Amino acid sequence: MPSQANITIKKNDGTTDITFTAMQPSSGDGVQAIWKSTTVGTAPAHQPELRCSARALSNGKREVRYTMVYPEIATDSTTGLTSISYRERHSASFEIDTNSASVSINESVAQFANLVASAHAKAISQGGYGPT
Repeated sequence: MPSQANITIKKNDGTTDITFTAMQPSSGDGVQAIWKSTTVGTAPAHQPELRCSARALSNGKREVRYTMVYPEIATDSTTGLTSISYRERHSASFEIDTNSASVSINESVAQFANLVASAHAKAISQGGYGPT
């Protein structure tokens, strides 16, 4: 199992990097590891957060689950106070059969992750409707 590390990705502009900082590693099966984008917002509650957990399922399978919360921050022009107006929520899960060959697991995970990261899947998700 890999050690927790910071994760650097591209922002929506495709050029600018943003880092999700490793905040808390998982302490065992079913326990979430946590990352936060600490350069965003003026308070910890304003920071986008990624969580990942893994657990054993029946029949030699394991589930890896990711969840992300992305708060939308609003600033009151009269008081200058900031608050969270909305929270975008995203999730993905991988069910891995540990009886499969490593090459098959590696390929299926890579293809799924790359499909979700594709420009087409991003456009679908950003628009909020399935393709027609």
